Amino acid sequence: MASPPKSCYPAINLAPGRLPPRESLEEEMNGFRIPGRFKAAVLFIGLLLFAPACTTAPVSTQPLHHLVVLHTNDHHGHPLKFPHDRVQNAGGLPARASLVREIRKQNPNVLLLDAGDLNTGRSESNLFKAMPDLEGYNYLAYDAVALGNHEFDNPRSVLNHQMDYAQFPFLSSNLRTKDGIPIAKSHIVKSYPGFKVAVFGLTLKEAPMLAAPGNVEDLVFENEIETARTLVPQLKREADIVIALAHLGIFDSRALGSRHLASQVNGIDVIVDGHTHTRLESPLIVSDPSGGKSIIVQAWKWGLVLGRLDLWIQGGKVKEYRFEAIPINLDKDGNNTPEDPALLKLLQPYADEAEARLSTVIGSLETALSSTAAREKEAAAGNLVADSMQWFSARWGSDFAVMNGGSIRHDLPAGPVSLKSVHDMLPFENSIYLVTLPGDEVLRLFDFMAAIPEGSGAFPQFSSEVNVVLDRTARKASGLRIKGKPIDPSRSYRIATSSFLAGGGDGYKILQQAREKFDTAALQQPVLIDFIRSMGGKISPKLEGRITVVK
Repeated sequence: MASPPKSCYPAINLAPGRLPPRESLEEEMNGFRIPGRFKAAVLFIGLLLFAPACTTAPVSTQPLHHLVVLHTNDHHGHPLKFPHDRVQNAGGLPARASLVREIRKQNPNVLLLDAGDLNTGRSESNLFKAMPDLEGYNYLAYDAVALGNHEFDNPRSVLNHQMDYAQFPFLSSNLRTKDGIPIAKSHIVKSYPGFKVAVFGLTLKEAPMLAAPGNVEDLVFENEIETARTLVPQLKREADIVIALAHLGIFDSRALGSRHLASQVNGIDVIVDGHTHTRLESPLIVSDPSGGKSIIVQAWKWGLVLGRLDLWIQGGKVKEYRFEAIPINLDKDGNNTPEDPALLKLLQPYADEAEARLSTVIGSLETALSSTAAREKEAAAGNLVADSMQWFSARWGSDFAVMNGGSIRHDLPAGPVSLKSVHDMLPFENSIYLVTLPGDEVLRLFDFMAAIPEGSGAFPQFSSEVNVVLDRTARKASGLRIKGKPIDPSRSYRIATSSFLAGGGDGYKILQQAREKFDTAALQQPVLIDFIRSMGGKISPKLEGRITVVK
């Protein structure tokens, strides 16, 4: 029987109405706290009822069991180490494997989970449809992986092959075909000496808006809350504790994502979450309708950290917990996690082949371009890509181009730009569409874009023909000019966009419902490559005041 650390824990009452210290619980007041800076390793010890402290107290005769939940999310096709921020060799599955192996050596009861979005990232993954990532996850012996929205970036035949190849189950309890047939297992039950753990999967019901429409048209994404309310009581009868492996996200609003799930469904002990790439210093603690507590954890993105949640379980309840977010090769001084040599040998050929295919240098970049900025404001990276789309589409009389900032997935570092750099930045195989809208519909489109929340991948980026003020508070666009002129409601405008947005992705239903659409069949990556070459390889996009955001 495993025991928690013997030190005297502070007594923290988690009953409704009483808040623990700020460092441990911030579920009330202004939502939750997400740090502005990520701390290298954060240790959090909490009690769901009362800590034993150092006073005499009644001692339960029931055994106390120890479970280590290791978790990742939003891996997004990062099988090998990669440059991130000021670190040259961050993350990577070989280093993750070394960490997991050491933790398993020290702890007999370990559960390894991933909360979804295994797909779509760097070229060494994309070129091989996530096969190196699946090889790595098989090697690490993951217990389960949730189906995220990016699992539907590829045709269903690709997902089916991935699920067949995986030596672990993909989970989603709220996803079925229109004929009512589940496409994945809903849950698993893991047995450990003296206790059992149930894990069930959830995929956000908005996934069809975030996926290529043709890949989900025969699927039904059921309400997560209703699904969990039906399933959790059954799982409570089968297991001591219940874990939701949920690709839902953590949002400021309590009416969204995993916090909403926890507040509406009784009996979920832990939610291992993904989707929003959230960096948590400590777990979120949310009360369910019966007064029980749910622990919510999320482990950032891209395998940059490994989440570790230690649980002490007694009498079918979580009595104590401890959380740590373990960095994976984020030390700027190079004191990094050693890589598992066998896994590195298995995965390196994928990177070598990607490098061989995409090593051609096509230009040089004066200043690094950020992918994050494209989700919240005008971004130089967004200007570059949107300008390339308009450059290509001008032959068909396009008035301007618009794209979603979320399609830019990686920074473009200063220096030589290769084919691989472009494919890493734009991993989605979206073609360029031409959509024709009357002027009044164009105005509605820009009002829709003004209402997109900060940080959303739906946030627009425009070609140089556009100048606009997006007022998030008023949810209105103003001062809109196309080529220096206001919108004329009596004329039509031809817009260059991506096949994703033209199909209604990210909520762009106005584009989806347009009567006149034309698929050029040209993919964004080769168009950007040709655009860079047309400029003699000199890349120096600037911020030009195309978008002004009013908060």
